Amino acid sequence: MAKIEIGEVFTISDENEEEQEVEVLATMTLENTEYVAVSFAEDLKQPGDEDIDVFFLKVDEDGDFSAIESDDEFEKVSSAFDEMMDEEEVDTEGER
Repeated sequence: MAKIEIGEVFTISDENEEEQEVEVLATMTLENTEYVAVSFAEDLKQPGDEDIDVFFLKVDEDGDFSAIESDDEFEKVSSAFDEMMDEEEVDTEGER
């Protein structure tokens, strides 16, 4: 499986089988499982300071995305991504 890179755009199908393009905002491995934080590519193209919706997907061994099924797993992944983003924000501020 090729490594998923930040900035890559993928097409996924939603629950209504409608295809949507999502862009990878971050990746991480947690408890030997790879996860990605993604947002709709169309939302990222919109100018302005409006908040964007970010959601998390599990990456299986074939590189396919799947939904996170349990609330506990979602909370662990969400917290880990929040910590990672906070650390990156601190690193960026230190470089100024």
